Amino acid sequence: MNQVIVAGHICLDIIPDMSGLEREQFFARLQPGNLIEVGAATMSTGGPVSNTGLALHKLGIPTRLMGKLGADRFGQAVCEIVAGIAPELVDGMIVDANSSTSYTVIISSPGVDRIFLHSPGANHTFCAADVDYAKAAQADLFHFGYPPLMRRMYEDDGAQLAEIFRRVKQSGVLTSLDMAVPDSASPAGRADWRAILQKTLPYVDIFLPSIEELLMCLDRVHYERLAGQDGKLLDRVTPELLSAMSSEQLAMGVKLVVLKLGERGLYLRTAPPDVLRGLGHGLDAAVWGGCEIWIPCFQVQVVGTTGSGDATIAGFLSGLLRGLNPIETMTMAVAVGACNVEAADALSGVRSWDETQFRLEQGWPSCKLSLDSAGWVLEPKSGVFLGPGHTHLSSSSEL
Repeated sequence: MNQVIVAGHICLDIIPDMSGLEREQFFARLQPGNLIEVGAATMSTGGPVSNTGLALHKLGIPTRLMGKLGADRFGQAVCEIVAGIAPELVDGMIVDANSSTSYTVIISSPGVDRIFLHSPGANHTFCAADVDYAKAAQADLFHFGYPPLMRRMYEDDGAQLAEIFRRVKQSGVLTSLDMAVPDSASPAGRADWRAILQKTLPYVDIFLPSIEELLMCLDRVHYERLAGQDGKLLDRVTPELLSAMSSEQLAMGVKLVVLKLGERGLYLRTAPPDVLRGLGHGLDAAVWGGCEIWIPCFQVQVVGTTGSGDATIAGFLSGLLRGLNPIETMTMAVAVGACNVEAADALSGVRSWDETQFRLEQGWPSCKLSLDSAGWVLEPKSGVFLGPGHTHLSSSSEL
């Protein structure tokens, strides 16, 4: 049985080495007509089909990929890279002779968030008919990623996206959804994402967006206010904001809300045990129900952040499917994400499950996280914070 199917967006990532450039030096020279010398480029596959799917594979979870490529050289490169990891992973790829393969040029300068030059290509044509529902029904979990970068997924108020999740959920499979920040000036940026999510989330068990993605889609004014002129949105994220946003997603029908917070860690909010009962696939309702947890990142030397959120998702889904409790699963999620940022591309830094566990057992130090909001308490043994929504269990020692 293929334990996980990862479907949705896939592309070829082209990442120039910019480690020799200082942040101020780069942006001062980023002017029309200037030539800026950089290092060798890394070529890797990108998007959640690749990033999350291949990370799951490296973590020992049997995985099948479902993405759409063009019949061009970039598409050949994607297949060669994926087949070099495991030939069978290419089997679920769709090759469309009438489309071009999606690609992204990633400008990842030290000390600054990434800039993406992205061509959606064949991802824009991916539709509900492209999913192999017979294979999906055999999986334990179906994960879909980046609908804001796929035109058919946000057209008609997300009818195709909702149809995919409705049909998959009909077969009793655990479902999860990841997002992306759309170009605000594009049709995706102007789409009614509240309507799209209201139509789709009743069929989604695990929702794993970043806080930026969620705010951009649901509350653009609040997003822009928090980002401010300096763009430091994450510094202004409060527990109260996370509680409010997660409550809204739970009300839409999601069972587990996982919000990625970049260097500030990972947040989890879950529905009550009675709502989770019957989901199965490693998710024990008595253990997972009624949780609110915020866990900090681990200390690492950051080389690049490409695919860090996708790797974090792979760690989370791996832990859940292996039957870990919420704190153990969250710990593995941020551990895999931390390993990811130690390399420039989305996959090289990700280690095996055993290697990642060994690193944790050696006493890997966490980044500093201070929360002084009412109702939040630090659980000393695990180093995580438990929120006022953590109603099911009195302390993490019972998890």
